[in-house]
Amino acid sequence: MTMETKNNIFFEHLKEYAKADKKGRSLILDHLCFVTKLQRKSAIRRMSNSIYCRRKPVEKRGRKIIYNVDVTLALKSVWKLSGEICGELLHPIIGEYIDNLKREKHWVHGEIATQQLLVMSQSTVKRRLSKFIKFRDKRHGLSSTSPSALKAIIPIFTGPWKHKPPGWGQIDSVAHCGTTLVGAYVYTLTYIDACTFWIGLSAQWNKGQIATQGSMASIKSKLPFLWLGAHPDTGSEFINYFVYDWCQKEKIDYSRSRPNHKNDNMYVEERNAHVVRKYLGYIRLDCADTVVIVNQFYQILELYLNHFIPVRRTLKKERIGSRYHRVYEKVAKTPYQRLMESKKVNNIIKAKQKAIHQRLNLFFLKQEIERLTILIYNTQQNYGNQKS
Repeated sequence: MTMETKNNIFFEHLKEYAKADKKGRSLILDHLCFVTKLQRKSAIRRMSNSIYCRRKPVEKRGRKIIYNVDVTLALKSVWKLSGEICGELLHPIIGEYIDNLKREKHWVHGEIATQQLLVMSQSTVKRRLSKFIKFRDKRHGLSSTSPSALKAIIPIFTGPWKHKPPGWGQIDSVAHCGTTLVGAYVYTLTYIDACTFWIGLSAQWNKGQIATQGSMASIKSKLPFLWLGAHPDTGSEFINYFVYDWCQKEKIDYSRSRPNHKNDNMYVEERNAHVVRKYLGYIRLDCADTVVIVNQFYQILELYLNHFIPVRRTLKKERIGSRYHRVYEKVAKTPYQRLMESKKVNNIIKAKQKAIHQRLNLFFLKQEIERLTILIYNTQQNYGNQKS
């Protein structure tokens, strides 16, 4: 039997097959298989794929889609402004971001999408963020820390930190040396407050003791509270009489971590990657002109991080086998929120910071960060072209 004859036989039974019930279709298939000598599955496929036998689409099971593409776009815009932080940190701050953008007339999303974004759960935020493409730089910076022979003059402090009031913080330096430690280049001095996670940043040329003391003085002038205690590692830029005497003069309690114990300086060590490396990368900055621009960049970045980027505190850390299990705060908070909630900060400081917070424009801060980042890279590139 030719293929054309078989097709004609199937075509003759199409309408009858489409109208028949289950038992009737079974009888028609028996007849078709007997006449055409086709297997039963093949006959079923031929009849089911026919235009006369198209079935109504089966209703899709599962939960209905609540958050459409408009909500996803609104979430992505907030995520981009936050510097692509994780869902646990982003979820508690979404409302404040939207209020700030609405106030400055930069919020372009509809009211329905906005309301849905505000009621979105943390697990949904995490699940949606996991589908966004995120750039991760897996490189590691070089360490320029060399223990000083004068470390005996400064006492060791290992904790506890959780009872320290605002003003007690850890400091560290980050070398913008690229792939080699040879030569002169820019350093960043970072301060992290142990109580509020308030961050202070200052760029300097090389890591001499005079430059380091100048950066510490700059950070002290920008802190909203008194600087009560400084805690560096054993680097030679910190362990010297010049910086030590300055701290004594300014009534700053000066202590240090143990050599080869990075976790003694845990607050500032983890922020080196989350802040300095994230926003300036691993490029070599060996042009002295970039110091001024980097400090302008840090003035904007400090406002952005302290007022709009939440941080979660580690409550407990225990080792189970070869892995560590960490328990974090349930709700992430910005350094500004922690400062406002602290009972150890007076109302004058809180009122001043609240006034600053209400004047800040999140969209403008993000634009300025991007503009100054490009300016830093262009200045360094032009210097490299002139040098070569």
